[in-house]
Amino acid sequence: MKLSVSTNFPYQFLYLLCIALPYLNNYELTFAVWSFALVVTLNKIYSIHILKIVGCFVAILGVAFFSSFFRSYPLYQIIRDITYLLKPIIGLLIGYQLCKFDSKTAFKTIIYTGFFIAVVHLVILAITAARFQSLSVNLLREYGGYFSDYEIYVLIILIFHKNFNLEFSKKKLYFLILVLAVSSFLYLARTNMIQFAILYVGMKGYYKINKQSILVVSSVAIAVLVSYAAVLSYNPKRNGKGLEAFLYKIKIAPIEPFKTKIDRDDWKDFNDNYRSFENILTVKQVTHDGIVPTVMGKGLGATINLGRRVRSNDGTFVQQIAIVHNGYMTVFLKSGLIGVFFVFLSIYYIAKTRKPENELLESCNRLLLGTGFFLLISYFVFLGFYFKFDTKAVLVGFIIAIMERERKLINTIAQPK
Repeated sequence: MKLSVSTNFPYQFLYLLCIALPYLNNYELTFAVWSFALVVTLNKIYSIHILKIVGCFVAILGVAFFSSFFRSYPLYQIIRDITYLLKPIIGLLIGYQLCKFDSKTAFKTIIYTGFFIAVVHLVILAITAARFQSLSVNLLREYGGYFSDYEIYVLIILIFHKNFNLEFSKKKLYFLILVLAVSSFLYLARTNMIQFAILYVGMKGYYKINKQSILVVSSVAIAVLVSYAAVLSYNPKRNGKGLEAFLYKIKIAPIEPFKTKIDRDDWKDFNDNYRSFENILTVKQVTHDGIVPTVMGKGLGATINLGRRVRSNDGTFVQQIAIVHNGYMTVFLKSGLIGVFFVFLSIYYIAKTRKPENELLESCNRLLLGTGFFLLISYFVFLGFYFKFDTKAVLVGFIIAIMERERKLINTIAQPK
């Protein structure tokens, strides 16, 4: 008896690795595996569309590289920033290069990768609950993770499986949706909830301006405002437990990244609005040096001085930080206003819809359009493509490749024999 391995398997396994490894919270390992995947899956031909998107991030890196010539930074800091700024470039390319199969196989690869991640997440939470004999909001997030954009994408694809020509038995479909939905909810991530709403509205086609879309989007906006008013009325406390702790995070969400004055001596104000504190310092310290760094940034190796030691997500205490939570501000620090322009241009290229020849391509268009809207928010709070453990770049490159392979197939069928 011979064991046969599908020719798709190596690419599917590499895709799984590239998506799952960032969840281990080890950027060096992620960067090494992504770089390996990039080299072993190189294409001979790349489309203008993917090159435009990748080119935006190459431009950001190029401006930062040029700006660093006029300043003196330690070599380690420069190399570190190069790896940070390379991340979306490598992610987009490996996603694009790993898609070597038809659309059904590609989307099932996306789904089963997400299912694997969700199962692992739920197992971790079960072990945590058994260990501590409880499962508070803090434990859920500390041991299970703070968010998972990828699982939300998979959940959306499952909900709209018919649009993507995916056939599952009802039993299997409901099981997959249940696992992904429970896992996604247990991250208790505000950003993921916003992401789900944005992608869902996008998949329904409500971003095209007409009477129905205006009515739906307005209704969603009103529902959000009413829900937020209810949270304000409940007035959850900062030190609340369980659901109250989560509601408190929702309460402060609208002002957390946009506050313009922070009392650094008030630990509550400082902790609750730390993202705004980073933004204020970034603008002050970049613009203080004049028009040139404002336009072109302070280059590779540039850091922000927080003026005090703060505890990082890695458990260490730092005063000089190379990246901030806000992706626009991080790019502004390295590449100035020119870099920020290219961030917005990359979002435009991702969200720009192309002529759909069938329902699958229309659905991919809608998914990428929703992704564009979500990226506008994601860059504000979690660095967008530049977050060390983000996988959206891989998924976007993968979906773009699916669309191009589908168009090629359509054109081949349409050609006269």
